Amino acid sequence: MSKKEDLKIKWDTLVSKLSIQFADGDTLDVDAILYLIGVQELGKGYQTFKKDEKINLMHIAICKLLEPYGYYEFDYFDNDGWPHYKVINELPHLKPGEQSVLIKEAIVSYFSNLDFF
Repeated sequence: MSKKEDLKIKWDTLVSKLSIQFADGDTLDVDAILYLIGVQELGKGYQTFKKDEKINLMHIAICKLLEPYGYYEFDYFDNDGWPHYKVINELPHLKPGEQSVLIKEAIVSYFSNLDFF
């Protein structure tokens, strides 16, 4: 099986499981999954977040996901317990399709490390 096929199978499995668990079966998109990862990484459990906090949660998720790729590094937790990351290497200029593949690979890797599959 090719790397591309393996990613597709794992991605579809991940989306299906998360959609059942968190969206009553409605299909979650990448942004929704990033939001869930951000909430997980914040570690404060379920709560109502303001719009800017939701954006910050997605940023936390992206930093966490791209940390193993050498783009970000955890820096510190602020006084409110929110994690902050610093840029280690600038992200390369990627076409939209390449960006999608990178983030999906990173999400699958994140959940694989949690023994999700």
